[in-house]
Amino acid sequence: MKKLLLLSLTLLTLNVFGQDTINTKNEVDLLTSKLTTLHNKISTLDLDISKIKLDLDWKKITKFATIYGAVNGGNSLSDADIYSVTNGLETQTITTPYDYSVILGVRKISRMGYEPKEAFKTGKENSFSDAATVGRISGFEYLFELSYVRQEGENYANQHHFLRYIDDNYILKGEYLEDGFADIKYFETSQRYRHNIEDLSFLPEMLQKGKLSLNIGAVQRLSEPYGYDPLEEWKLSNGNLHYTFLALEEGYNANFISHGIVQYTDLQGNIVAENTEIWEGVVIPQVLSDYTEKKRNELENTIQHSLVLGFDYYYYSKNLWLHSWGNVMPWHYDDGGEFSYHKFNNGEQWYDYSGGLIFGYKYSKSLGVFIEGKYNKYWNREWHDFSFGVNYIIF
Repeated sequence: MKKLLLLSLTLLTLNVFGQDTINTKNEVDLLTSKLTTLHNKISTLDLDISKIKLDLDWKKITKFATIYGAVNGGNSLSDADIYSVTNGLETQTITTPYDYSVILGVRKISRMGYEPKEAFKTGKENSFSDAATVGRISGFEYLFELSYVRQEGENYANQHHFLRYIDDNYILKGEYLEDGFADIKYFETSQRYRHNIEDLSFLPEMLQKGKLSLNIGAVQRLSEPYGYDPLEEWKLSNGNLHYTFLALEEGYNANFISHGIVQYTDLQGNIVAENTEIWEGVVIPQVLSDYTEKKRNELENTIQHSLVLGFDYYYYSKNLWLHSWGNVMPWHYDDGGEFSYHKFNNGEQWYDYSGGLIFGYKYSKSLGVFIEGKYNKYWNREWHDFSFGVNYIIF
């Protein structure tokens, strides 16, 4: 393999040198120079992997990392009174338990210039910059966070972990996200070439001192087969759903008593409805929800290979800051699988994308404005956060 690389680079270098033999004065070509340097490095490279030693400096890796844990809580929706006159006036009070979150995590991410320094990590911070492709510094950064949340009576288990390494010429990242509120869960790795733009004369003068880079590479995502519709096989030719037959197949029963009276029972034989209105309005929605969740959980995860293009811009001063990033995946490999997203998208390509913007400007010592937000669209899932406002300080 080493000999093959040397031979290829030698021929390529000779070909580049031989392209200009008429001119007596040859200028140094940047591509030729880099090829020659790469050739020399490979010629002296020891490819014996048995001699490779992984020497990790754990002190350097963990230096300035923060381990945090917190419990947060508060009241949820107020109690609601539900009235009924079916059997005389009846009142039912619906109560929602209080909201809370339990969060554990460890992070080592360099603070951007516009981010304030917190006395303690409570887990409630919404750091939009964590989603940026490029951090403030080069090198190794990471985040591992687990949280269990109850919000408006619904329980969610959330996770967000990532490892990334940022270099002047490339970006490597591995990420796992589970957001129960947005109903999205995936594992993603990416490898990107990074190109720094030196000439920013096309930007407004005040932003020309910022840092802009473009990147291109490959992304691999492991997730459940989004786009799969478990109810598709139960749809009739007119588009309606044969929900009662589905419920019967799932173990429910419809017992016809007399004079049009029907009792519906669940899998344990308990009566869940005594008229069609309750059956269709209350029971069937729960049946469909349970069925789709069960069918989705039965499927194995699928892997999606995609092309990614992106950019990252960062500028910070005391009175003005702008941090913006974006990623788009315009092409995805179709493996022809039964649950490939191509199949649910009529065999066509689609765009997955993400981006963020953090902007702040202080007009004076008293007046300032800010806009912060991020947006993600993967497959048929979307999730986003944003914040904007005005601050005025009275002296």
